[in-house]
Amino acid sequence: MSSETPQLPLILDPATLSRHLEDPHLLIIDVPLKVDSYPAGHVPGAIFLDSRRLLAGYGEVPNDVPTEAALSTLFSELGLTPETHVVAYDDEGGGWAGRLLWTLELIGHRRYSYLNGGIHAWRADGHPLETISNTPTPSDYQAAYLNPALQIRREELIERLDDPQLAIWDARSAEEYRGTKGDNRKLGHIPGAVNFDWLDVMDKHNDLRLRDYAELITELEARGLTPDKEIVTHCQSHHRSGLTWLAAKALGYDNVRAYPGSWKEWGNRDDTPVEK
Repeated sequence: MSSETPQLPLILDPATLSRHLEDPHLLIIDVPLKVDSYPAGHVPGAIFLDSRRLLAGYGEVPNDVPTEAALSTLFSELGLTPETHVVAYDDEGGGWAGRLLWTLELIGHRRYSYLNGGIHAWRADGHPLETISNTPTPSDYQAAYLNPALQIRREELIERLDDPQLAIWDARSAEEYRGTKGDNRKLGHIPGAVNFDWLDVMDKHNDLRLRDYAELITELEARGLTPDKEIVTHCQSHHRSGLTWLAAKALGYDNVRAYPGSWKEWGNRDDTPVEK
């Protein structure tokens, strides 16, 4: 057991995590889509996080970023400290885990990893499961938006729609992108945005791990999502695009931002242009 924070990669395979379970600086957070996933079996030592805590939860854009005060409360309850290395995972291939890691990056906490494939990969590889709930040791964490450029606001996005250095990655389904499906006042997509469904980022035949990096890069570049550009990713609520933000980061894209308002905001306003 080391007294130093472990040096773990951004994308963590189950076997590597299994060797670090006893590390005192590790905070493993299970942020599942299905609430019964955690009690049914989780990584030993993992803490449960209700994904709704990662959203503002009120106002016209309830999926927006929580206030700094709300994030301070949340991360203090979870026991986060500057020395903590967070390992996030979920039960759906990385959406909510990605949103959590994006939030950590937003507040300047860069010690984190994603358990590749989440609980599905952990189970499939035969690692032990735990069913008792774990209670974190609270801390006094003061969260602030130390990395505000990680998010793009609606106003800046509207201004920069013609910027050739900006590429918008719409992580929703093809039907939502084309405007044949959705429950917003306006259907369609942000002008110039390209569609690459978040489900196509994960490998359905390999326990929802990220797909082969070379294949992903080829498919993204074919859509104009190239590493030299500033990439903005979004979905309906910046839940699915939690994964696409994380995947782009894993692929070596240096300038990836997310639009937390996403289509929930864009598709319900009068002043936002829409393409179908």
